[in-house]
Amino acid sequence: MYLSPPDIGELEESYVLNALRSGWVAPVGPDLDAFEDEMADRVGAAHAVAVTSGTAALHLALLALGVGPGQVVVVPTLTFVATANAAVYAGAEPVFVDCEASTGNIDVALMADLLARLRAEGRKVGAVLPVDMFGACADYATLLPVCEVLGVPVVEDAAEALGATHAGQPAGSFGHAAVLSFNGNKIMTTSGGGMVVTSDAALADRCRYLSTQARQPVRHYEHAEVGYNYRLSNLLAALGRAQLRRLDEMTARRRLLRDRYTKVFASAPGVRLLAADDAGSNCWLTTIVVDPRVAGWHAGEMATHLATQDVETRPVWKPMHLQPVYAGSRGAITGAAERLFAHGLTLPSGSALTDRHIDRVFDAIHTFLEDRR
Repeated sequence: MYLSPPDIGELEESYVLNALRSGWVAPVGPDLDAFEDEMADRVGAAHAVAVTSGTAALHLALLALGVGPGQVVVVPTLTFVATANAAVYAGAEPVFVDCEASTGNIDVALMADLLARLRAEGRKVGAVLPVDMFGACADYATLLPVCEVLGVPVVEDAAEALGATHAGQPAGSFGHAAVLSFNGNKIMTTSGGGMVVTSDAALADRCRYLSTQARQPVRHYEHAEVGYNYRLSNLLAALGRAQLRRLDEMTARRRLLRDRYTKVFASAPGVRLLAADDAGSNCWLTTIVVDPRVAGWHAGEMATHLATQDVETRPVWKPMHLQPVYAGSRGAITGAAERLFAHGLTLPSGSALTDRHIDRVFDAIHTFLEDRR
């Protein structure tokens, strides 16, 4: 059983088939336009630009904000590498911030201290890129005022959090712009794809322009600057429209699975769920954190046991400051992300998992826990 397999059915088939029969198969067409409008409406933004990946969306959002060489971008160390890479694509230097132990999200107090130090050094901070970890939003109620006072733009990396909320506000609606991902393992998918969502019309126009090879609006091909081939295809947008119609249904199923994990591990000493108290999470991936001194076993031991039962698990993201590609990078590090990497384990959480598959997962977990008792 995979962690988060695509949840695709007859509705998706009908949307894609209709798009195929319409002849609109290029990165332009009515489904693409509709997908952008529907997604913008879903997250409460005025504009959306659909692109080939969440990484492309991050890159474009930073470029549209003017991020470039000589600047730094503040990035959580606990994230997928795309967040940091996007800063490098723009020519900036990523500077890493550690996380809260309870949620895995960026430590806002630590971030505020870092921003103050960077400002005192005369460094130009192009943006802060908070990540909504495993479907739970960062603490934007605290983070956004800090950045606003310092005049630092915020780009929300909501790649993992579509359908989640923070203080009643949807993921994808925070900061100057937000980025969504529709990769095959996300809560909804377009196979591959992403989106920039924003209420800043000029920022959206800039992203759209750069995503189409920066082509000038004339009959011939005219280019005054370097652009990118980042636009999403109409066929994949059709798939996304169908998935969006089912988003609440798919989120609800993941939440039921999260609730079941909560009950199982409630009686397991030394085990907690990451962001367990976040009622606004979309429950994209359920992650446990194991204290081996109390539990009497390590997260890796459970992973090994589940693998023998053909159940996929995954460690928490390896922190960016530990990645060879970013060795020597600056950061405000407390060790919280390193501990989550050492002791965290992500469990199967997909809405496409059948009841039979889920029972197999929990049978394997029960067997492991009973053996350790």
